[in-house]
Amino acid sequence: MARFGSSRQCFEDRAKAGAPAVGRFCGTAPRDRGSRVSVALDKRTGKYVVRWRANGRHYSRSFTVKADAERFDREQKRAKELGTLFNPRRGCETLAEVIELWWTSHVARLQPNTRDGYRLTWTRHIRPQLGDVPIRDLTPGRVDSFREGLAKAGVGEATIAKSLAVLSGVFRFAVLRGIIDANPVREVKAPRPRRARFVAAATPLTIERVRVTLLTPGRLRDAVLVSTLGYAGVRPGEALALRWADVHRASLVVERAVAKGEIKATKNERLRAVRLLGPLAVDLALWRSASNYASDDDYVFPNRQGRVWGEYDWDNWRDRAFRPAVEAAGVVIGRPYDLRHSFVSLLIHEGRSLADVAVQAGDAVATIASTYTHVFVEAEGLPREPAGGVIEAARDALGVRQLYADLGFVAIGDAAEPASDLEADARTRTGDPFITSEVLYQLSYVGEDD
Repeated sequence: MARFGSSRQCFEDRAKAGAPAVGRFCGTAPRDRGSRVSVALDKRTGKYVVRWRANGRHYSRSFTVKADAERFDREQKRAKELGTLFNPRRGCETLAEVIELWWTSHVARLQPNTRDGYRLTWTRHIRPQLGDVPIRDLTPGRVDSFREGLAKAGVGEATIAKSLAVLSGVFRFAVLRGIIDANPVREVKAPRPRRARFVAAATPLTIERVRVTLLTPGRLRDAVLVSTLGYAGVRPGEALALRWADVHRASLVVERAVAKGEIKATKNERLRAVRLLGPLAVDLALWRSASNYASDDDYVFPNRQGRVWGEYDWDNWRDRAFRPAVEAAGVVIGRPYDLRHSFVSLLIHEGRSLADVAVQAGDAVATIASTYTHVFVEAEGLPREPAGGVIEAARDALGVRQLYADLGFVAIGDAAEPASDLEADARTRTGDPFITSEVLYQLSYVGEDD
């Protein structure tokens, strides 16, 4: 008996089923004159066989699933119509092999933190389940099953979304390189991580308690770093990348950030000028007068060698300076990063618009709206409070000015009397009632005669 059954048997079987005959093989489509059936069922093995001719030779390939055979057949015919060389092994590379190409071509140029996140997601969640699978076999259904498996294993929505994002990047690369035709992740609905709770912004009184704990033993740099994070809203990496040339009379210019000891672009790769509040201006002036690195090209917060902080420097400061100070102050602040919420909250209570707050914080309007909805609601109907005045009230309550004087950082009279609103508007262009340009000028020279 012939492998695919005799023509008579094929005709008889199709006649019993009420279907028209298609020719020699029991194929899946009618045979037109001059055409050849390319997909046929092998009754002996129960598999679907695709047959084609190329370079004067006949080829065949078997598939268990009919849809796979038809897809392969379409690819072969498409290559013929486009006049390209059909490669039956196209897409047989495993996901792990394609990842290596993608990593070298694309990921290696990303920032270190991004690369580390991709590497962790790949090794923990993607490679164990999909690493050895040929990329052409990763259909939307297979990817969706992967998503469901992560969810059942208790993996968080944010991690699942990140895993799908990594997969999507790999498949997009594979499409551009001609390894596959389409990105299957596009058909899979990724979860949208939702914030479990609203952010809790530390009040100026809370921040000043931490600063007093740092100032008492004379740790001025650490106290000023805390106030920079809390009263300028910069991210830690942005604060560590500040140079003295970025500290203007009425603003901080944020142009770069630090990640693992390397200078990089800011998170959204946008430049911004952050309003410099009066109390923070005093802190920075005092720190510049006391720092050994005070030229315009020096970093505001350098390490002991005058260079930008590395990962070790940051971890050391967070664990040995910031966290102990928070605990000693008896307050709750999760991470140094969380201090930026205080700046946003101060701006909202000043009555600043949503767009203005977003520009100052360096975030999208939608992000500010979703993250600080509760703060906008809370501030609605309350009297507007100048941010500088709220900070100064907290410092007065804790005796920060006196502490500065006791430590010899500034004479008690230099910053004792706040300027009027009119003077501040005219001389600093910040509208902050605490300090004028004259005071900033005087403070910048404090300590030079010592």
